Amino acid sequence: MRPGAPVARSPVLGVQLLVKKQYEGDLYSKLNKFLPGGLATQLALAFSLLSIVLTVALVTLVERRAILDAENAIGQGLADLAAQTSDKLERGMFERYREVALMAAQPALTDPNTDGAATSRALARVQQSYSYYEWIGVVGVDGKVRATGNGLLVGADVSARPWFREGLLDGYVGDVHEAVLLARLLPTQAEPRRFVDLSFPFADASGKIRGVLGTHLSWNWAREVERSVVGSVARRSPVDTLILDRTGRVLLGPSNLLDRRLTRGSLYRAATERQGGFVLERWRDGRDYVVGYHRGNGYANYRGLGWTVLVRQDVDSAYAPVRAMRRYMLWCGVALALVFSLAGVALARRITRPLERLASAASALKDGAAPLVPQAGGYAEVRALRESLNTTVTDLEARRSQLQQLNGTLEVLVEARTHELRGAPEKVQASEARIRAIVDASQDAFIAADLEGRIKEWNSQAEALLGWRRHEAIGHDLVELMLPERFRPPESAPMLAFVENGQQGMLGERIERVVTDRHGLEIPVEMSTSLTGAGAAAVFSIFLRDITERKRIDQMKNEFVGTVSHELRTPLTSIRASLALLAEGALGQLPLDVQEVIEICNANCLRLNRLVDDMLDIQKIEAGMMSFAPRTQLLLPLAREAMRTMRAMATARQVELVLDAGADPGLAATFDADRMTQC
Repeated sequence: MRPGAPVARSPVLGVQLLVKKQYEGDLYSKLNKFLPGGLATQLALAFSLLSIVLTVALVTLVERRAILDAENAIGQGLADLAAQTSDKLERGMFERYREVALMAAQPALTDPNTDGAATSRALARVQQSYSYYEWIGVVGVDGKVRATGNGLLVGADVSARPWFREGLLDGYVGDVHEAVLLARLLPTQAEPRRFVDLSFPFADASGKIRGVLGTHLSWNWAREVERSVVGSVARRSPVDTLILDRTGRVLLGPSNLLDRRLTRGSLYRAATERQGGFVLERWRDGRDYVVGYHRGNGYANYRGLGWTVLVRQDVDSAYAPVRAMRRYMLWCGVALALVFSLAGVALARRITRPLERLASAASALKDGAAPLVPQAGGYAEVRALRESLNTTVTDLEARRSQLQQLNGTLEVLVEARTHELRGAPEKVQASEARIRAIVDASQDAFIAADLEGRIKEWNSQAEALLGWRRHEAIGHDLVELMLPERFRPPESAPMLAFVENGQQGMLGERIERVVTDRHGLEIPVEMSTSLTGAGAAAVFSIFLRDITERKRIDQMKNEFVGTVSHELRTPLTSIRASLALLAEGALGQLPLDVQEVIEICNANCLRLNRLVDDMLDIQKIEAGMMSFAPRTQLLLPLAREAMRTMRAMATARQVELVLDAGADPGLAATFDADRMTQC
């Protein structure tokens, strides 16, 4: 084809190109309505948009991370306050617990022989020293109050009170409760009086329990603990502290929640997490709170009452620093985006100036002007483009000629390849038919499974062996369908895990397994497995052969060997015993020839016994349990024993046996004499 000749095109190809160009032209024209015409303007716009997007993304990521850190720090701070309050409560209760225990051990306070007035004065001094005790008293074993620090309830019967009953047995700590007997006797106050009861038994010198030292600890002590820990934080921002008992009843907290039972997620977390923590949750007042929680576990020998401390703060108040940080980050992002946009505009103008000059030169070339001449200036890419422009024009004509030649042969190649592809499905179907015929003709049961253990193929021998029809087995899990329950793995796992766990060595080997048919009957089989294909298309090919009959024959053989060896040992033992008696002279001195015959008979009897042992050794060899005891010994005695054993048989056949020891009768070797004799 000569240069410049028209290129032949198919009508369908021409229509497709026309539609494609028209679509691209419509799309480009629509985009051009919204884009500025100049490259410099477009680059400036692109740099500005990219700067804004990157700045917003960067600021968003930094802001998100900073906010998350700030929120975690705020929550962790509340959790720390809860933990400190809980620890201080537990330590304080431990101190009270230890103080009462020590007071119960002081004879000056609990000696029943001491005058009641003296005991009251001693208790009064203690109560003045420890102002948080609202009431301290000594109670006899009859439940009558003998003496108190403030003179209240002297002579009262407190035998029904839990602190007395439990205090007689051991140290007692009761949970927070409102005052009962003392409510009307103590001075009135704005809030109802609440006590924590502590009591310990006291005994005389002989160790006999003489009564109980009981105290009522004012619950205002806990409020002082709460103020000492949370007070400084509460002055900066509103924070609520709640102390709850083991059942969730509010012992200390806001007045609207006092004595109410709460069921909050933070309570559950506090009961299950030993270290405490914080959570964001909504309360019944409809407001969201950041709640720090911690549950006390006692201290030292004080086991604790299971108090839970919650420190909550309204989300709006808690996250006020976060919102201020967000506003700051937003304005920083706007400023950065503006700076980057201005820098992008300046960079775009610097990039487009050389390109504009190059575009002018290319336009002149299109109008028939001389080729571009390299000019000074511009960055490396522009210089390279200017230098390669002339070469591109030259190569364009050469490639046009090659394209015309290629277009002429393209349709021929497409037609030939299409003809080849038409016959491919028939070849695949024929190949599948041949493979299926081979599998169905196999004498063994054949099963194919994918990497997940799902059955993909099931031949007629598998149907006969296991009872499942092909359409019933396809798609089911191989392990569940044919593996006995006791052999199944604890967790269902793909068959690929068998290979990945280092069991590749068992692929291709014939091993014995037990499978079940559709009726649950167990069948011993010989199985060989191979893995074909790769990746997700890999398939396990499994061949099964029923070995029930072989197992039955092996069992019969083992039973026969065991029976024969048992039946032969009994008469042989009798014969050996009789021959031993004759050899030892039970019938008197025997002639030498008779004595030799008896020895030969005895030796052959021993040989028969070894033959029975050989039958048992065969079973040991098959089981891999055969043992040997080799030792270094002379060969000549072994040869003489063989001669003596075989002499009678040789004489009967008129054969003469001759032993030639050679020049070295002391020749020795390492062997097992019994196993050598068996040979």
